[in-house]
Amino acid sequence: MTMKKAMMTLARIAAILGGIVLTFLILLTCVSVIGRGLNTFMHALIDAGLMGGLAQSVLDAGVGPVLGDFELVEAGIAFCIFAFLPLTQITGGHATVDILTSQFPLKVTRGLATLWETVFAVVLIVIAWKLYEGMAGKMRYNETTMLLQFPVWWAYAASLSMAAVAAVVAVYVAVMRVIELVSGRDILGFEGGAH
Repeated sequence: MTMKKAMMTLARIAAILGGIVLTFLILLTCVSVIGRGLNTFMHALIDAGLMGGLAQSVLDAGVGPVLGDFELVEAGIAFCIFAFLPLTQITGGHATVDILTSQFPLKVTRGLATLWETVFAVVLIVIAWKLYEGMAGKMRYNETTMLLQFPVWWAYAASLSMAAVAAVVAVYVAVMRVIELVSGRDILGFEGGAH
């Protein structure tokens, strides 16, 4: 298996995991919103003196928002963002505005792309490092979420795992862009991106 294929596989696996988590978060949010709406509606029925017994039975069954939904969404969305970055990075899927740069010679455009890929790789390394430090601090102080009381470091660890994958893929892309710039070969494919 070539390095490019290995990085692409790693990026796809991360994106699939991000998609699974995002789907779960969407369903969780829908259930919570529907539960909150039903809870409000049942209280309104009781207040209006309509179907009080049925409404109270529904409320007694526990219909309402999902406890700690915002805590789960907050932790999950950070994971998803980092999970989608590797595939976006390796396929050149970041949004670009190239009104000016499209007029530059190919060598200059490749040079700029190489510069930005390198900067992005460094930024992702720093983000992963800071997530690690944050996770270590949360572990040290045993910090938990307010409602669900799960350790906050779990969310940091999940995000760190995907940030590390994103950093590895970004470093690979930056190195390949440097090689492309120096050799003039097209390794990753220069076209791409959401313009």
